[in-house]
Amino acid sequence: QVQLVESGGGLVQPGGSLRLSCAASGSIFSRYTMGWYRQAPGKQRELVAIIISGSSTNYADSVKGRFTISRDNAKNTVYLQMNSLKPEDTAVYYCKAERVYSGVVLYYWGQGTQVTVSS
Repeated sequence: QVQLVESGGGLVQPGGSLRLSCAASGSIFSRYTMGWYRQAPGKQRELVAIIISGSSTNYADSVKGRFTISRDNAKNTVYLQMNSLKPEDTAVYYCKAERVYSGVVLYYWGQGTQVTVSS
């Protein structure tokens, strides 16, 4: 079992920056692939960025070059640094932990944190 708590969301002007954090507890954090997803009103939840247990990362095309995902296994925390924010980045951002254990995909979601980009 993994518990995830996101923080760092808020209101920011276009072009600004925010850093989201997701603190994990309850299991071996380093074994999980960690991801950030977002869901805007009326839209489906979409992948923003993922980071595998080492340092391999993958990003949605819409955020490449602006967002950076990182993890600190010693602190059981994953981060999302968001720069050059645009109004279309407005959404609830969710943290997800996922791993395969004995052939079963285990995944856990955080409660989400709101990011609003507006002038």
